[in-house]
Amino acid sequence: MLLYQPQEGYCYNSDSIFLYDFIDSFNPKGKVLDVGAGCGVVGLLVARDNPKVELEAVEKQDAFVQYATINARVNKIEYKIHKSDFVDLDENIKYDYIISNPPFYHEQVSVSKNEMLFNARYNINLPLKAFFKKVSRLLKPRSHFIFCYDASQFGLICAELERVKLRVVDVQFVHPKVDRGATLVMIHVRNGSSSLMKVHKPLISFEGSKFTQEVALIYKKAKTQSIKCHL
Repeated sequence: MLLYQPQEGYCYNSDSIFLYDFIDSFNPKGKVLDVGAGCGVVGLLVARDNPKVELEAVEKQDAFVQYATINARVNKIEYKIHKSDFVDLDENIKYDYIISNPPFYHEQVSVSKNEMLFNARYNINLPLKAFFKKVSRLLKPRSHFIFCYDASQFGLICAELERVKLRVVDVQFVHPKVDRGATLVMIHVRNGSSSLMKVHKPLISFEGSKFTQEVALIYKKAKTQSIKCHL
């Protein structure tokens, strides 16, 4: 998949590729909303590999709306993008899946002065309480919410999801190396579920200086090629 990205500012990283693969494992279909689409990478990869997906996205930054729209066209994927803050999105439309690689750096992390990076990275722009409340209002009954987040905030995530009656049913932690703590968590949530949480085996990114075999296979499956440019 060919993806145009900004010459300067935020570009997708391994989080998006790992999240795409995690989402793909649930064989999504139906109406899917990609929240905070950026250049469109997560949603477009999911739609490419799951032909029964009807893809929409929401993105508030003008530049990323342009990049995502171009990337959908270049890769011949049907795409409807809403230029909006997620919390302001029309609630009359309901979705089978909501997916997201949201801004998750907390306020104690030193904040970038670059506006694009600030909006894409820091959760002050989409606090958990507002994020999950909106998700709960946009999901169809017994539907799915799949996202990734900072692993250190997992306890807070579960508490906030409980507040809006959403249940974590699958979770996978991502570790940079086998002897390092988790830095990312990928979470599958359902509304109306009574299932207990399934904790998947951890995903380890590196063995020495090279990708682990599992991660190498994920990148091979994604087959992305990025071009940094100005629009």
